[in-house]
Amino acid sequence: MSDKEIMEIKRELFELLKKFFEKRDEKFIPGKTAIHYAQAIYDHNEVYAVLDSLLSGWLGIGKYGKRFEEEFSKFLGAKHTVLTNSGSSANLLAVEALKLPQRCEAITPAVTFPTTLNPLIQKGIKPVFVDVNLKTYNVNASDINDAISKDTKLIMLPHTLGNPNEMDAIMDIAEDNELYVIEDACDALGSRYDGKYVSTFGNLGTFSFYAAHHITMGEGGAVVTNEEELALRIRSLRDWGRACVCDICKITIDPNAYCPLRFSNTPIPDYDKRYTYIHIGYNLKPLDLQAAFGLEQLKRLPYFIDIRKKNFKTLYDELLNYEDYFILPESLPKADPCWFAFPLTIKDEAPFNRKEIVEYLEKHKIMTRPLFAGNILKQPAYANIEYRISGELKNSEKIMKSSFFIGIHPGINDEKLNYMINTIREFIHMYK
Repeated sequence: MSDKEIMEIKRELFELLKKFFEKRDEKFIPGKTAIHYAQAIYDHNEVYAVLDSLLSGWLGIGKYGKRFEEEFSKFLGAKHTVLTNSGSSANLLAVEALKLPQRCEAITPAVTFPTTLNPLIQKGIKPVFVDVNLKTYNVNASDINDAISKDTKLIMLPHTLGNPNEMDAIMDIAEDNELYVIEDACDALGSRYDGKYVSTFGNLGTFSFYAAHHITMGEGGAVVTNEEELALRIRSLRDWGRACVCDICKITIDPNAYCPLRFSNTPIPDYDKRYTYIHIGYNLKPLDLQAAFGLEQLKRLPYFIDIRKKNFKTLYDELLNYEDYFILPESLPKADPCWFAFPLTIKDEAPFNRKEIVEYLEKHKIMTRPLFAGNILKQPAYANIEYRISGELKNSEKIMKSSFFIGIHPGINDEKLNYMINTIREFIHMYK
């Protein structure tokens, strides 16, 4: 088959996919159509990119992965991006790459997601739990400072629901005490603090590209860093622990290429570097077709960010009318969040509880979620872990009992947003 024939078939494929997506019926029926807390938004461009990747004959991470890493680093202003198969794997690799001693301590919030905490436990690091602020859902920098002991080596810091932490004060604390910082930005792509994207303040930042997140590959994740040594270590750990860790691998871009580095400067003389292992690693790579999908998603990211901010503001302005019942979310003065979702905490004096409003919303097809694990120490999986608590976890307990969130993703248009607002208004009026 000639190149011209291949290009014509690909053009026909593209046009057919475009026609398919144009014909899809996505009419919204209030009370019948579910408004999910998150939704993957994509069209023929992403699907065609996946097909193009598959038709190339190379399934493993390759040229699309390389391009995504370059474009993602460029967007964030970071020096290095390493793609992974999930945000959870990104957190594991970030913790592993620091080579921290077992039984050292890492400060982290009690309100968290399991795979922000799990790598600490898996690597024998004792978590030190601190409370969060009831409006930002993040830790206060002063509480981090109070939690430091002689054994503290790391601050493991999620930007909860996309709301940036107080990064200037936290990084000052980390510098003064010679602590590493990992920013879990899985829910915070596009969020800035003092004009700088979150994930680029600490030693390492992590992202998730699961279907619920700001952009998606279906599954997938990334670790970002400005430190070359950490980037090389993460790439090795991700790829079975092997010694071959070039960020631009000739063989993954072109399987027929010759690599002159495979047999030079090898830890084992004259042994293939691609089969020489310098770390006890994993296989946590994504597929190239996921990266192809992600590249198209990256093109949409500025639009996604704008819509999330618009939807958040619209909901916030409406819910200001009901401050007697809800604690509304807040961000810090220097923060410019791209929210993952809209969190609400029901005040103690409200005439209803979380169960009542959540059941009402769900019955009316507005999907809700609790704030991840809530106070994770209340979860059965963590009943017997070794940990320390600094201060009280009063707000974490309140969040466990009274907080939930609803969606603001780009799939929520004005029609859906108005329905959400009217449904919340109707519920509130039942108690007035």
